[in-house]
Amino acid sequence: MQGRDLLRFTTRSALSHRLRSGLTALGIGIGVTAVVLLTAIGEGLHHYVLDEFTQFGTNIIGINPGRSTTFGAATGVFGAVRPLTIDDAEALKRVPFVLNTVPIVQGTASAEGGGRERSTNISGVGPEMPAAFDFQVALGGFLPADDPRAPRPLAVLGATVRHELYGERNPLGELLRVGGERYRIVGVMESKGQVLGFDLDDTVYIPAVRALELYNRQGLFEIDVLYDKSASADEVVAGIERMIIARHGGLDVTITTQQQMLDVLGSVLDVVTFAVAALGGISLLVGGVGIFTIMTIAVRERTAEIGLLRAVGAGRGQVRAIFLGESMLLAALGGVGGLLAGTAIVALIGVAVPLLPVRLSLPYVAAAQAIAVLIGLIAGVVPAQRAAALDPVAALRTE
Repeated sequence: MQGRDLLRFTTRSALSHRLRSGLTALGIGIGVTAVVLLTAIGEGLHHYVLDEFTQFGTNIIGINPGRSTTFGAATGVFGAVRPLTIDDAEALKRVPFVLNTVPIVQGTASAEGGGRERSTNISGVGPEMPAAFDFQVALGGFLPADDPRAPRPLAVLGATVRHELYGERNPLGELLRVGGERYRIVGVMESKGQVLGFDLDDTVYIPAVRALELYNRQGLFEIDVLYDKSASADEVVAGIERMIIARHGGLDVTITTQQQMLDVLGSVLDVVTFAVAALGGISLLVGGVGIFTIMTIAVRERTAEIGLLRAVGAGRGQVRAIFLGESMLLAALGGVGGLLAGTAIVALIGVAVPLLPVRLSLPYVAAAQAIAVLIGLIAGVVPAQRAAALDPVAALRTE
């Protein structure tokens, strides 16, 4: 029996029982659909988080007080951690390739203005914040370049705070009371939305020193450094470390580059995508059990056919190939149907629920189809072996 004849025979055998073959392929199809849909959600979440994280650029380095690693030295004077100060932020501007530094203090407080009051986020920042984070001002201007140690009591509103307190009225020049202190409004930021759960629009921006006084803090929450894209991140980090050691007497801060953050996030999200793909893969295993059952029944029903094939000269290997081919064909047809259904569902979700991030993952789609065929092959091995092992004389007598 030639390969072309074997393919034709296998196809006709599978299609001769359309209902049974369709239901068998359906099990695999559901599994592939589940893999495509779940990995599309995982991949969509992956890209959504990374896009949110990188919308401010990738040439930012974060500096936080304290070391993220521990050592065996005793605590005491060597274990002391100096707070990050405004002076540290100013000194870091002298590091080679550094363009801007942004001191950051965050918290919540009551904001009163326009005859209304609401609890909102308060961000103490420096005047370079819009340039560092690509954040545009919609009305007025941002905090001016005052003396960073004694800035004027000025405030900039996020889009949501402006709307909630002043409606559509222009708030520039109005007085705003934050935590009991009065501030003059000099600007309104454009709408930016939420970034990793933090609402940038529901925020009031004030000078960092005044935020330290508001929350009675000695040190900054963080200093963000924007550096020249043409420079190496490692070179900039080395310059920052030298400056911190010179000012603090040791490296008592944690320096994190944007790429390090992205690598960690990417690793976590890759694990999430793989986990949901594995959950969908369970359905493929169930479909494989269905193929095994159907092929076992088919061997019993076609015992006489097997005997006739052997009588006209078909060898054991050819009989085995017929049943393996049929098993793989059913799995492949189910896989193709599952891919089409999964792709259609993903497209429908993208139209019906645009806020839900879904994105087809081609590697997982290809892997799902390949695994479906492999499961069909594995599920057909035992039935094919039984069919090949039948005695042709005994098989013919069953007719």
